[in-house]
Amino acid sequence: MRASLAALLLVSLPVVATAGVVLPPGFTRQVYVTGQGFDRAEQGMSGVPVATTLGFDAAGRLYLAKSGSRYGTGQGEELLSRVYRIPPGGGRLTPATEGRYLHGPPLRNPEVGTVGPRGEVFRTTYDTEREIGVVYRMRDGHPVLFAGGTPPAGSAPVLKQPEGVAVDAAGHVYVADRGRDRVVKLDPAGKLLAPHYLGLTVPRARMLALDPVGALWIAGDGGAAAPWQDGAGQIWRVAPDGSARLVFDGPHAASIAAGPGGALWVADRHAAKLFVLTADGRRIEFAGFDDGDLPRSLAVAPVTPETRQAGIAGDLFVVTFALRTWYMNEVLRISGPFEDLLRR
Repeated sequence: MRASLAALLLVSLPVVATAGVVLPPGFTRQVYVTGQGFDRAEQGMSGVPVATTLGFDAAGRLYLAKSGSRYGTGQGEELLSRVYRIPPGGGRLTPATEGRYLHGPPLRNPEVGTVGPRGEVFRTTYDTEREIGVVYRMRDGHPVLFAGGTPPAGSAPVLKQPEGVAVDAAGHVYVADRGRDRVVKLDPAGKLLAPHYLGLTVPRARMLALDPVGALWIAGDGGAAAPWQDGAGQIWRVAPDGSARLVFDGPHAASIAAGPGGALWVADRHAAKLFVLTADGRRIEFAGFDDGDLPRSLAVAPVTPETRQAGIAGDLFVVTFALRTWYMNEVLRISGPFEDLLRR
């Protein structure tokens, strides 16, 4: 793997251990979503089936993609998966009760692209054999085609392998097209505005996050053919004025999430760590995992009257799994003085 940028400033903090995760003093964790009875190996492991992406709406509901074999091929039922919608306060699912948490019909390997400012859930999926991708916008629990799909005869598809999505305050939608190493910009109705946003090439662009100051963060897997593989990646920050800057060049991120103060939370799956990137490229080490646990995906709960009432506003949520049981996941909620962390 390549080293981080030479200009990157590494800040280390003292830590305290809590079961499975090592946090700085003042931070706490709790299991927010788990389950029982889904362990296909029948080893009694707790958790829910593979959860690759997650996001929050303004009401504090957590959307969790129950994904299939996203990088596999074929037409088997195992490739059709659902999205869970977890109410504020979390949940403990079982095969008998999971139906009450399901949101929308099965789709081929769905991901939660993002939840827009108006509460609309954007889901992405693609066909690996046809190399055609789709973005759906959920309305009243039903997916409506927003962009992509089979193009007219003789035309190239709008999207090849869409994954991460971000929506700005004006309703413009940005989509990370991993198959084309770029970001696509769409208008609020899904019309193509820029097939190659800013002309910026990010190898295997997979994740997007729009922070509170209006900056767009783009993360790519670089040389890794799949997110679980080791390799070098990049993280770019596009400022509100449209200027782009490479802020991180090193081990690729498993997940990113925009947080308070215009900072970016990053999950390093291979190093079993969480760290923070600031707008000026400063890196702050935050958390580590032990006992074989690893992070898979991140989300930050928005700060709204509803999330304040639920007590989760601004908290960090992490999908975790154990390497020996990668198909069983839990969601941890991490709380603490995040703004103080950024001032150190």
